[in-house]
Amino acid sequence: MNGLQGRKVVLGVTGGVAAYKAAELVRLLGKAGADVHVVLTEGGARFVTAVTFQALSGNTVWSDLWDARMPNNMAHIDLGREADAILVAPATADFIARVVHGLADDLLTTLCLARDVPLILAPAMNRQMWESPPTQRNIAQLRVDGVAVFGPAAGDQACGEVGMGRMLEPEEIVEQLEGFFVPKRLAGRKVVMTAGPTFEPIDPVRGITNISSGKMGYALARACAQAGADVVLVSGPVALPVPVGVKRIAAASALAMRTAVLESVHDADVFIGVAAVADYRPLQTAEHKIKKSGEALTITLTQNPDILAEVAALPAAPFCVGFAAESRDLDAYAESKRQKKRLPLLVGNLVSDGMGGDDNTVILYDDAGRHPLPRASKAAVARGIVDHLAGMLPART
Repeated sequence: MNGLQGRKVVLGVTGGVAAYKAAELVRLLGKAGADVHVVLTEGGARFVTAVTFQALSGNTVWSDLWDARMPNNMAHIDLGREADAILVAPATADFIARVVHGLADDLLTTLCLARDVPLILAPAMNRQMWESPPTQRNIAQLRVDGVAVFGPAAGDQACGEVGMGRMLEPEEIVEQLEGFFVPKRLAGRKVVMTAGPTFEPIDPVRGITNISSGKMGYALARACAQAGADVVLVSGPVALPVPVGVKRIAAASALAMRTAVLESVHDADVFIGVAAVADYRPLQTAEHKIKKSGEALTITLTQNPDILAEVAALPAAPFCVGFAAESRDLDAYAESKRQKKRLPLLVGNLVSDGMGGDDNTVILYDDAGRHPLPRASKAAVARGIVDHLAGMLPART
């Protein structure tokens, strides 16, 4: 189950231009399995109508504190009673101020006051409004009060300004909300990991690479971050968005990846080698593009360093997790690799089961034996790996 499957989310939409993003947010939350109930303020309804939100959510849209459709006329109580969270996106400067001071003059503010579930706000406002001392005081007070704040982001704004204050994109809010519900089993841990393929240049335009998409590594980086870890992701060339809260370091070749890992891993608790690092690279790289001559071309290869083995052999090595993608005899090859590199945990899979795709089937190997995980999306598989990994880590002192 993902973090939002079966969750009831009350989504408050207030009167900011970013309300147009709330329609896509409702769609994405529903796609993730959440049951979304929209509370629309008078200002929010000036930007997007209730009809839109009802069509996207499949549920009644609420806006009136005195709405008689609720049998006991207590929408401000009952809407939040069975909810897993109240999310307000966009949350305007005015709405934030009203929540901080406990005002309850419409359905949404009353709902936020009369709640015993988490409250999450996604601010959206002009740069000057965000930077103003009153807003900053209000945001600080929200955090003291235990209210979660998602964003804002920096960028172009509807008023023509550029700076902080933009509401996070709907995809980012969904990702953060999913992480909000994940147990923080890696809180306080630093995780360094690699992902994607490497590209070993032959000349300025050609090189040796592989079919790794980076999807498994990025899913695992996201799962570690959602579990509370400080994640550094050393990534080969991929076309994937960086997970929220993850620091990405680009490293195209095996040598560049090795340098980035060794510079980052000295204070890490965990190192996870997911990247499909090329075993060999051209001994020499041509300075200019090699032209066709009609003759056979011979390229001499030299072996690349084994990054995972090097990290595992460090004097104060972090907890090391390896990956093995094999075309056959998975159990034999995976366990042999784990023993040879002295890894406490190795994740194995057949190339045909997941490389480059959206789903995966993996087996976890440790000193206790083999632990198959059911075939699932790479996001779900990543959560399974994190759960197993977290249970193996020594307690923090």
